[in-house]
Amino acid sequence: MRELIIGKNDAGQRLDKFITKTLDLPTSLLYKSIRLKKIKVNRKRAEIGTMLAEGDRIQCFLAEEFFARFDGEGAEKTLSLERITPKLDIVYEDENILLLNKRPGISVHEDEHNAIDTLIVRIQAYLYQKGEYDPDAEMSFAPALCNRIDRNTGGIVIAAKNSESLRIMNEKIKLREIDKYYLAAVHGVPEPKEATLSGYLIKDDKTNTVRVFDKNPTRGAKEIRTKYKVIARSGDTSLVEVELLTGRTHQIRAHMAYVGHPLIGDGKYGKNKSDRERGYKYQALYSYKLRFNFTTDAGILGYLNGKEFSIPKDEIYFTADFFKR
Repeated sequence: MRELIIGKNDAGQRLDKFITKTLDLPTSLLYKSIRLKKIKVNRKRAEIGTMLAEGDRIQCFLAEEFFARFDGEGAEKTLSLERITPKLDIVYEDENILLLNKRPGISVHEDEHNAIDTLIVRIQAYLYQKGEYDPDAEMSFAPALCNRIDRNTGGIVIAAKNSESLRIMNEKIKLREIDKYYLAAVHGVPEPKEATLSGYLIKDDKTNTVRVFDKNPTRGAKEIRTKYKVIARSGDTSLVEVELLTGRTHQIRAHMAYVGHPLIGDGKYGKNKSDRERGYKYQALYSYKLRFNFTTDAGILGYLNGKEFSIPKDEIYFTADFFKR
C-alpha cells in the first residue's frame, strides 16, 4: 500500500484527475480501483469526483509497477534542472506569477521540432534553483505557462508558480479579462489607418494553416475580430498595433494577409523569400503589452487588476526602421 498526502498545489482537484496526473494507471483500472475501494481517501470509500483538500491522505492498494513514474521522475527531473543555466528575460515577478519576454526562435513547450531547450524548462529550472519549486515535493503540479506564443513569435508570456494562480489565470484568459496587444510590421499601408476587422476562420490541421472568409462558409468556422491601428510608417511598410478581440490560431497573421497586408517575414501567409533576403528570420510580430482587466473575482491575484506591463517599442527587433534607437 502507498499513501499519498495532498499538498497545497494538489488541493482542489477531483480524485480521478489527481491520480491520472500522478500514477501510471490506465483509466479503466483507475475507475475500477476506486469502485472496489483499492483507492481510498482518508481510509474511507471515495467517488471518482471526490474533491481533494490539503492534508487529505489517499491510500492506494495497487501494484508497485504503477508507481514507477512517481518514484523515478522527481529525482531525474531534479538532476536535469540542476544542470540548466536558465536564460530568462523577466518583465515582472512576484510570489504567484512570472511575466517573461519570450524571444523568437524558442519554443514554449516541446513541439514538433523536439526542442529540449524550451521556455517552460528554463522557468522550472529558474524556480528550482531559487528554491521555489521542488519536483520531489510535488505530485501532480509543476510551474506552468498560462498562455502560448508561436515559436517564431516573441512577446510576453505568463507563467504560474502555483496551482491556484494557474487556475485563476486560465479562467481570466478564457473570460477574456486580460487585454493583449501586439506590434506587427506589415507590407503596405492599411487603409483606413485604424479599423476593426471581422470575419471567419477555418483551421487546416494537416498543413497547420488557417483560411479567412468574410462570411461564414461552414459550421466549423470560428468568428474572428482583429482591431488594428497604424502607428508608424517606413517606405512601403507599416508598423501596426493590434488588439486581439478574439484569440484564434494565426489570427493576426492570416487576417492581415487576407486584407492585403501580410506580416514581414511570414513564411506561411506572406512574401517570405524577399523578406528573408532583407534579413527577416521570423515573422515581425510581438506580443508587447498586456493589461489585467478583471471584471470577476480574481482571488489571490486580485492585486494585479488594472496593472499593465509592456516591452518598449524600440527594444523589439523589427522596429529599427520605425523608431530611432
